[in-house]
Amino acid sequence: MKLFYLLLSSSLFLAACGGGGSGSPATDAANASATPQSAAGTNAANATTSANAKALTHGTMQCGSPTTSSATSSTNLVSADTPTAQSGRIFASGATFPLAFTTNAPAADTLTWSVTDQVGNVAASGHLHVTAGAVTTTLSCTSTLAGYFAVSAKLDTAGGQLPSAGTRPTGLATFGVLPNLSGIVPTVTYAHQDQHRFGMQGEDGNTSVLSSLGISTIYDHREMSTMEPNGPNTFNPSTSKVDPFFATGNVMRMVRLDGIPAWASPTNAFEDEAQLPTDLTYYQNYMSRLGTESNSIRTTYYPHQSANYYQLTWEPDSQWKGTNSQFVQLYQAVHQGVHSTDPHAVVMGPTDTAPAGTANHLKTLASLGFAQYIDGVTTHGYYDVNGTSPSYVPERQATDPANASNSLIGQMRALRSEMAADYKPGMKLWSTELGISYDNGTSYGPNYPNGNILYAQGAVVARSHLIILGEGADQTWIFYGADFPGLTGYGTFFDLADAQGQYGAQNISPKPAAMSVAAMTRILDGTNTLGPVNGTPSGVYAYAFQQLNNGAVITALWTHNNNVWSASSGYSSTYSVGYSLAVDAPGTSGTVTVLDEMGNPTTMSYSNGRVSLSLTESPIYVVSKNASVASSNSTLPKGYVPS
Repeated sequence: MKLFYLLLSSSLFLAACGGGGSGSPATDAANASATPQSAAGTNAANATTSANAKALTHGTMQCGSPTTSSATSSTNLVSADTPTAQSGRIFASGATFPLAFTTNAPAADTLTWSVTDQVGNVAASGHLHVTAGAVTTTLSCTSTLAGYFAVSAKLDTAGGQLPSAGTRPTGLATFGVLPNLSGIVPTVTYAHQDQHRFGMQGEDGNTSVLSSLGISTIYDHREMSTMEPNGPNTFNPSTSKVDPFFATGNVMRMVRLDGIPAWASPTNAFEDEAQLPTDLTYYQNYMSRLGTESNSIRTTYYPHQSANYYQLTWEPDSQWKGTNSQFVQLYQAVHQGVHSTDPHAVVMGPTDTAPAGTANHLKTLASLGFAQYIDGVTTHGYYDVNGTSPSYVPERQATDPANASNSLIGQMRALRSEMAADYKPGMKLWSTELGISYDNGTSYGPNYPNGNILYAQGAVVARSHLIILGEGADQTWIFYGADFPGLTGYGTFFDLADAQGQYGAQNISPKPAAMSVAAMTRILDGTNTLGPVNGTPSGVYAYAFQQLNNGAVITALWTHNNNVWSASSGYSSTYSVGYSLAVDAPGTSGTVTVLDEMGNPTTMSYSNGRVSLSLTESPIYVVSKNASVASSNSTLPKGYVPS
C-alpha cells in the first residue's frame, strides 16, 4: 500500500514478533508457593466475566520446576521473557519452553505472576518466593493450549511491572503456542506446490517465523533496479546466484519486477514503474533473461511448482504517471520477454491499492487489449479510504445496502465480476498485501497499545483474509512481520529492540494477530473455496472451504456489529449471536469439531443436520464431512476455478 513504497528498494525486510493484551488475571492461587500453579485454558468465544478462568477441554498450560541463577543488576524491579533460540517466541504444542522472571527486590519478596490469552483468560498463574537482589527464576513450561499469551508479574511488597521493550508496551511479555491439529484437520496431499494459499511481506528469509506462521510464498526481488543497478547487460542468468533461502525449495518465490534503475529511467532517478523505461526493447530483453533464470530455478528447486509467478506493477493508482496505452505497452514488453524463455510464466498485475481500484483499472484497460498481456490478477486489499484498522473493519459497510459495495466483500465481488467479464477464464487472483494497523492517530509508547486493541487487531486480521479467500482469491498475503517506523502497528509481531520499530527486526515476539494467522493457515491451507454460506442473517459472516482431493469441509464463521465495536467504547470480545450451520443432511445427527480463533478444538454435537453455534467477533472454524451439503449451501465466487 502507499505505505511502503518508501524507497526501500531491493530487499524486503525481515520482521517479527510482538505481544499482546492481557485482561484481568484470575484470582491468585490460594497457597503462596515456590511452585507455580496452572489453569485450564479458556475459550475466547466464551470469555468468562468473572475473575476465575473457566475450564475447558481445549488444553492446559503448566509451569513448574523453578531454578534460580544470579542476574545482572537492573533498575527494573521485575522483567520476564521466554528466552530461547526459537525465533519469534513461538513454540510447538507440548514442547518445553522456559519462562524466566528476573527480579531485583530490595528485600525478600513474593512474585505473583500470570499468563493470559488475548481476551484476558488465565492460562497459568502462581507465586514465587524471591530473595533480595538481582535473581533470575526460570520455570519449565509446556502447553497444549494454543494461541497468544501475555505474561504479567509484580512483587507483592515492592510492586513493579514488566517494562516496555521496543514497540511492546509496559506490563507484559508475550509468546505464542501453535495448535496441534493432527487428527482434527486431515493432512492434505498437494499435486502442485503452488496450491498453497498464504503469502507474507516482512519476514523475508526468516525460516523459523515463516514456518511458524504457515507462510508458503514471499517476494524474490528480481527488479531491474536490483539486478542491474549500475548499467545494462550486467545480469547474466547463467551466472546469477539464487538466494540460499530459496534454494531450500520450502517457501515459494513470487518474482517482483517493479523497479527501474536510474540509468534506464526517463527521470535519471530510480522509478517504481511510474512510467516507461527509456528503452522498451532493452527492457523486454532483460525480462527474457529473467525468464531464463526463473525457469531454471523452478525446475531445479521447485519441481512440484506448476508455474512461475511475476508481479509487475505496485499500486499504479498512486504510482503510475504515464498514459493507459503506455501502461499496456509496459505489460506487453514484460509478457513477451518473460514468455519467450519461461514456458510456465504467469505475469500478474496491476496490483492497485484496493480490490475496487483493481477492478476499475482492469475495466478501463480492457478495451486497450490489456487481457493479452496478463495471465493472472494481483491486487492489494486495502478496502477503506479511512485506513484498515480495528475502527475500520472489512464488514463496516457490509450491512448498509447503500454502501455494501464499498465493503471488502462488495469490492472482491466486483473484482471477480470484472475478471469474468473481460479477462481470460480461470485466471488466478492473488491479494498480495493487506495489513491491519492500530487506530488512526496513535503511536507506539509505553502505554499503547492496550490488550483490547491487540485483541481487536488479531480478530480483524483473520477476518479480512478469510473474506479475501472466501470471495475467490486463490492466495492472500499478510502484511507485515514486525512493527516498523512511520506507520503504527501494522506488524503482527512486536519489535522488542526499537521503540518505533525497525525493518529487519530480529528480536521479536507475537501479537494476537500472529497467532490468529498461524491457526488460520494450518486450518485452511490446502483448501479450495466453496464460497459464502447462503442465507446468513445480517451481521453473520460464513465462508465454506473444502480440502483438496474431495477432503474435509471447513467453514469459517463470525459475527460483527458496529454498535459494540469502537475505539471509544471498546472492541467487544463477549458480544455474541446464535447461528445454526448445516453440516449434514436433514434428519442426521453426529459430531463436528469446532476450532477457536487460535486453533483450539471442541467437539460439538449436531442434530437434524445442523450444529448450533455462538458466534463472536473472533472467527471460529467448523470441520465437517458432508461436502454436498456444504456446496449446495454456499455460492461459488464468480469465475473462481478450484485448483
